[in-house]
Amino acid sequence: MKKHVISLYGLVVLLIASQVISFIFISGTISSLRDELNTTSNQLKDIIYENYIQTQGQITQLTSSLSSTEKSLTKQLSEIKASASSDFSGIIETAVKSVVSIKTDVSQGSGFIVTSDGYIATNAHVLNGAHYAKILTYNNDLIASQLIGYDTNLDVAILKISGNYDYLEFADSDNAKVGEKVIAVGNPYGLSFSVTEGIVSAVHRDNKYIQTDVPLNPGNSGGPLIDNKGKVLGINNFKFGGAEALGFALESNIVKTNINIITQKAINQTII
Repeated sequence: MKKHVISLYGLVVLLIASQVISFIFISGTISSLRDELNTTSNQLKDIIYENYIQTQGQITQLTSSLSSTEKSLTKQLSEIKASASSDFSGIIETAVKSVVSIKTDVSQGSGFIVTSDGYIATNAHVLNGAHYAKILTYNNDLIASQLIGYDTNLDVAILKISGNYDYLEFADSDNAKVGEKVIAVGNPYGLSFSVTEGIVSAVHRDNKYIQTDVPLNPGNSGGPLIDNKGKVLGINNFKFGGAEALGFALESNIVKTNINIITQKAINQTII
C-alpha cells in the first residue's frame, strides 16, 4: 500500500513539476512574443512616419512643380496670343503689373520692378535734384522708396520698396532683331501705365543703345522696352528733340550688369 502511495505522490510531483516548467516556458514565450510585437510595432511606426515624411516631401515638390508649370504655361499662352493676334494684349496684361510710376518733388518718370522683393530700375535723371521719390504701383499703392544707388554715366538708378511683387525678367539684348515689335510702358505726361508700340529700328547704337520708333514722351524715361515674350530689352532713356519716332533704350545686357555693379557697391550683393 505504501508503495502505491509513494508512486502516487511521485506522479503528482512530476505533474506539478511539468506544469511549472510548462508555465515558465509559456511565460517566456509570451514575453518574447510581446518583445517582438513591440519591436515590430515600433518598426512599423518608424516606416509609417518615414513614408509620411517622404509623401509630404513629394506633395510639396509636386505642388511647386505644378506652380512652375502653371507660370510657364501662362507665359507661353501670352506669347502665343501676342504672336497669333499680332498685338501685345497678352503680354501687356502681365507685364504692366511690374511697371511703376515714380513721383518726386521735382519731376516724374517711370521704372520697373526687377526682383520679387521690390528692387526697381529707372533712369538716374528721373531722380535728379529730388529730395524724395514715391512709387505708384499698378495696384495704386503709393509707397516711399529708398535710393540704393545710381550711375550717371549710363543713366541708371536703383530704388527699393518693401513688399513682394511681380517682376520683369531681362531678355538677351544681343538677340534683338531689327524689325521686331516692341512696346514701351510708362508714365508720359502723368498718364500712368500707358503703352505705346513700335519696332526695333537699329541695335548697338554707340555700342549700348537700341534705337526704336516707339513713341516716347516726357515721363516715359526709366520705363521698360518690352519684347513679344514680355521680357525687358532695355530701359527707355531718351529721344531726339524735334525728331519723329527716334527713341533710344539702354540695352538690357548692359542694364543688368550695371544693376549688379550698383547693388554690389551699395549693399554688397548682386540682385539679378
